[in-house]
Amino acid sequence: MKKSAFQPHERGHPTQLPKEYVDWLTQPITRFLRIEAAAGSVLLIFTIAALILSNSPWAETFLSIWDVHVGITAGTIELKRSLREWINDGLMTLFFFLVALELKREIVLGELKKPRLAMLSIAGAVGGMLIPASLYLAFQLGQPGQNGWGIVMATDTAFVIACLTLLGPRIPKSLRVFILSLAIIDDIGAIVVVAVGYGEDIHFRYIGLAVIGFVVVKIMAVLGIRNIAMYLLVGGLIWLAVDASGVHPTVTGVILGLMTPTVRWVSEARLLTIMECVVPSPSQRGVFSIDRKVLKTAEAAAREGLSPVERFEMLLHPWIGFVVMPLFAFANAGVPISFSEMSGSLYMAVFAGLVVGKPVGIVVFSGLAVCTGLAIRPPGLRWPYLLAGGMLAGIGFTMSLFIAHLALSPALVNAAKLGILSASLFSALMGITLLSWLLKRDALHNQGDI
Repeated sequence: MKKSAFQPHERGHPTQLPKEYVDWLTQPITRFLRIEAAAGSVLLIFTIAALILSNSPWAETFLSIWDVHVGITAGTIELKRSLREWINDGLMTLFFFLVALELKREIVLGELKKPRLAMLSIAGAVGGMLIPASLYLAFQLGQPGQNGWGIVMATDTAFVIACLTLLGPRIPKSLRVFILSLAIIDDIGAIVVVAVGYGEDIHFRYIGLAVIGFVVVKIMAVLGIRNIAMYLLVGGLIWLAVDASGVHPTVTGVILGLMTPTVRWVSEARLLTIMECVVPSPSQRGVFSIDRKVLKTAEAAAREGLSPVERFEMLLHPWIGFVVMPLFAFANAGVPISFSEMSGSLYMAVFAGLVVGKPVGIVVFSGLAVCTGLAIRPPGLRWPYLLAGGMLAGIGFTMSLFIAHLALSPALVNAAKLGILSASLFSALMGITLLSWLLKRDALHNQGDI
């Protein structure tokens, strides 16, 4: 008897893709959280490695590596940066592109498309930026570190999701969605801060060239051009124009991400019709052969059955989580630990902004939004859980380090880094402790009801 075309060892129903791929298509938030959680572990390993090396006998060599300048020179044109700057300005553009993709997907297809539910995350994010920045300025107004107010405004998505993952599936799904949405909005806010607050002198000629580049990208999308290499070429030219304009070049990633379409080129109905040409009928099995052109059409249809936003997320997310972010941490988290700097006002400003300002701002502004009717709070997201989430939001690692290098002089960066690292650790411990207690209390309460 002839074997079926589908082998019994294949996972899942024979008419479906293996389960993990189905998850990628139907549960993008779940996949995002899973990668973020794993990436958080890798990020932690590279952070610890950077701290160990920067406080070892090889500290001077390790720290100096990131200041080596590399680049190209062509006539009067010179494009050179230190290794750290290439990572912070170049590779981080991809990170911001991914953040913008996730934000757009959430707004168009996800939880943020519900206005009043989205307002809860937006209000919490606004409070989680304004209150920490105000608290920071209360410590640093008129001081050398005054310009670093943006350091305490962002939340590190990977570390926060990793902390939630430690507590398993008991965490309310509404809290995961709230924290993820808040962190994404936080990152966008921080990018705006970078563009507006930490740019250089603006050269509008290059701004005009960048705008032309964005128009070209839009025209390419309207014409139906789907060659990724062409978009990479135009995107690279836009990055150079934005960089020359005085605006921080990572803004390029945000704008391109928000411009990425969420509409699929191949509809579900057309995809099913094309796939029917590939699957043989019962009477044809054993003698059926498939034309190569049909297979290529089916391959393209399967690929284009996802929107560009989903495709780019699936392509980039593992690379960002397991390559770009760990490399960023390795280049930026290294700091010689000095207890004298930990008693200074800059250290205290960063620590207070993240540890105190974040949860207070998130809870207060979320409460105001709910009380005024601007937002609704999901039934599963009780206020104690929201407070615990606010504590975890004090983990400001990635964007905080990024802004510290932009905002502060080299003499002040180490104190800010120490504040960021210690505040992030303290926020993680406090948030996990409160969540653990809440989950244990609820479990005992449920047992009592039984």
